[in-house]
Amino acid sequence: MNPSDGSGSFLREEADSRCRWARFSSWLECVCVVTFDLELGQAIEVKSSVCYLSFPDSYSGCLGDTQFSFRFRQSVGRRALQLTEDVYNRDAPVSLQREVSHFFGYVYFRQVKDVSVKRGYFQKSLVLVSRLPYVHLFHSLLQIIAPEFFEKLEPCLETVCNEIDQWPPPVPGLTLNLPVMGVVLQIRIPSKTDKPGGSPVRQKALEVSTPTLLPTIHQPDLFKCFQSVLVHVQVLWELVLLGEPLVIMAPSPTVSSEVVLALVSSISPLKFCSDFRPYFTIHDSEFREYTTRTQAPPNVVLGITNPFFIKTFQNWPHIVRLGETKLAGRKEHEEARHILSAGIYTAHKTFLHKDKILIRRLLKGIQRRRPSEVQSAILRRHLLELTQSFIIPLERYMGSLMPLQRSVTPWKAPPLIRPFSEDEFMSTLDHGGPQLTSLLRGDWMGLYRKFFKSPNFDGWYRHRHKEMSQKLESLHLEVVCDADLLGWTRDKSEVEIVDLVLKIREKVNKARRQQLLLKDDVVDKLEDFIHTVMRSLPEDLQHEIRSEGRVDPAVEL
Repeated sequence: MNPSDGSGSFLREEADSRCRWARFSSWLECVCVVTFDLELGQAIEVKSSVCYLSFPDSYSGCLGDTQFSFRFRQSVGRRALQLTEDVYNRDAPVSLQREVSHFFGYVYFRQVKDVSVKRGYFQKSLVLVSRLPYVHLFHSLLQIIAPEFFEKLEPCLETVCNEIDQWPPPVPGLTLNLPVMGVVLQIRIPSKTDKPGGSPVRQKALEVSTPTLLPTIHQPDLFKCFQSVLVHVQVLWELVLLGEPLVIMAPSPTVSSEVVLALVSSISPLKFCSDFRPYFTIHDSEFREYTTRTQAPPNVVLGITNPFFIKTFQNWPHIVRLGETKLAGRKEHEEARHILSAGIYTAHKTFLHKDKILIRRLLKGIQRRRPSEVQSAILRRHLLELTQSFIIPLERYMGSLMPLQRSVTPWKAPPLIRPFSEDEFMSTLDHGGPQLTSLLRGDWMGLYRKFFKSPNFDGWYRHRHKEMSQKLESLHLEVVCDADLLGWTRDKSEVEIVDLVLKIREKVNKARRQQLLLKDDVVDKLEDFIHTVMRSLPEDLQHEIRSEGRVDPAVEL
């Protein structure tokens, strides 16, 4: 695909160059160039979603340079990301893990008058596609490379891609220096072991000129995004926590994408497990799925800019209107004019009382011209503490479902995690509920009951159950490692010994696939045991073990 033909260009081929571009691929999936063609529009046959999402719609009036983000599903039939083998996802916070079935697109769009073009305007977008939700990092990267690209085009991008291919991979907990086009971006990749809300410790740059420090790679400016709806922050937090269908009507894709991403991050460190689209258009492949009137709206947060949607989504339960929309006297929208003014339109009654102290503090900050980053820090701290107060009782109860460590023995399968009981959890709130850490009053129990029906609870529970199961597997392997395995084999039949070896090898392989965190040398010791026993067995049994053989229930390991 040639960028000069107005259809687009992908600057990374997937087949034979996988090895060469391995480090590039740990950051980006590809770099796209999308050009508007008067006859074709923005059309790439295979990547039409990327094309349509890469341009502001005609109502946005985005002259000059515009940046925004979008998110789209992975195409059917594409090789899925093997998260079980992804060390990055093991150590990253859940909200920053690589997506399994979605990509993020980070756009730098330029529209300027150009008399040499038939339409009268130069319109082109540079798009970075990645599985990583590093919004601030990739938009900062685009601010460096896009202006140069629009002047020099393809040769510039080839150089940039080669530079990115020299970057170290993103490792949670590390501070990295990322050189590109004569600038060094210094970032810190957050780790799941970081204290929530804590300030990252920056390392000094080594052997580089003064680096450009990015204080965050992913956090949006919450105050900037919510300033026009500050008094409704409590409503928005509850709607996002409960995974309610939510439409953000904004004047531009920049505003819509920033606000949607801010909403999703407002329940951090809890992961938002519903779908969300920072910028959504009528050309999106899920348009019909999300706009059908034959069933209830799906659990999704949509950022939109086209006035066409005003009528389409007028029956949705929760709508946030930001800025003004110009309808130019469109008669088909007459019945929807009552929702054009800025504000929140919802029948949701908050479970918790509004924090008036926070609102007064932020409004006073506006009067005193307090810097936006300080206002944002105040708001982020408030939302973090609110989410933590909500989630700590759940974490505490979940921990009580974990079997005692002394119940893990080498000769039996790991004990099972007790099932989650909503009623049992609710009974713990009187003495261990959110009131211990939050001053907010209200119907906390009602909020929990509705949360249990949401995708966010399902996602949180599945993730925690998986972590606990892996912890049990790790404990079991360590107990097996410390057991006298050779002594156990002395009075056992060859069949029992073979079955033990097979099961230990299966557990070791599973531990490797899942990247389990184990004490030093556990895997090495177990593999030494396997090799020692193998050498003592007849060749036919060694062959049976190598071909995986059968597994007899006589050994319950």
